[in-house]
Amino acid sequence: MKATWKKTIPPALGIAAATLAAPGNAWPQTTPFERLPAEEFDITPPSALVDGAPGRMSVGSGACRNLPTGETRRRIVDIAVQEWGFFGFYVVDQTGPSNRTRRTRGTRRWWWRPANAAEGVRIAPTIAGYWAATPRGSWMIDRQNGRWNGPGGLTSRWRDPWSAAFISWVMCEGGLGNPDRFQRAIAHHFYVDQAIRARDASSDAESPSAAFLAYDIGEAAVEPGDLLCSSRRSSYTSIAQRRRHLGVGARMHCDVVVGLEPDRERILTIGGNVRGTVGLKLMPAALRNGRLAPTRRLFAHLKLRADPIGNDALSASPTLQALETAPDVRLPAEVADLLPSPARSAGPGN
Repeated sequence: MKATWKKTIPPALGIAAATLAAPGNAWPQTTPFERLPAEEFDITPPSALVDGAPGRMSVGSGACRNLPTGETRRRIVDIAVQEWGFFGFYVVDQTGPSNRTRRTRGTRRWWWRPANAAEGVRIAPTIAGYWAATPRGSWMIDRQNGRWNGPGGLTSRWRDPWSAAFISWVMCEGGLGNPDRFQRAIAHHFYVDQAIRARDASSDAESPSAAFLAYDIGEAAVEPGDLLCSSRRSSYTSIAQRRRHLGVGARMHCDVVVGLEPDRERILTIGGNVRGTVGLKLMPAALRNGRLAPTRRLFAHLKLRADPIGNDALSASPTLQALETAPDVRLPAEVADLLPSPARSAGPGN
């Protein structure tokens, strides 16, 4: 499908792409790293779930994989890392005051958008594919078609926040395709509430099938493959507070844990729509009850019911392994520092 939709770009958008795709309009962080071939890492790219060009794109398939839960943890991490590379290895360092977002009163925080129409064409079917993995994906893509057909064309940002769609697709392709195991949705609160109900249930039918259980921050050991969640404007600070509003819409954001570095007191996570892209966060952390826990204002830790895979899951991922033999890819220092190295291995999870 990916090879055919490029041939059907509406004429006006095609002209825009040719005009704006000029040399020098570089990706703001580093060179995007194309997904690995299937023989190196077997995934179905999100673009395979959609048909058509931006402006008249539609859902073509919502098929997901179903794998034993024990096989999903590493796969979830590896998929998230590959998508991070596809978007150009964007890094948000939250570990020190000097790295906080710089802005003054009356100014908006920097937000990524396609540097040119060619980049817009490249990533459009990917984000649309994330939406396609959700039950209301067709509606969300239709809304974006209207924006692509507007004045901004292919350089338009997505009309709706797509972080929950990203998590939904990662779980879909990661092997949790059955909604009883993970409730894919256009908003995070659906699967957060599912994890809370699963934790609360001792013998109910949902408990054995739900893949994640909800914990307060610091209550359980954080492992790569788990999810860490915040609520917008800190409306929730604990599972108990959210439990009183189960089923009620709420603005949240969740990221996939991809690595732990106890020696540096930080947790590494990857999420979608992080300042408009797929980004990796260097999240400050500290030992709490003998476990590394984030110190930022989060309210939920969704723990995957699968055996741990070790703190160094990020550096062990196929994408970062492949970077070792890809010298032409320009990497920022924060990413080069994460490349596989025995000295950086943090050992098994606590």
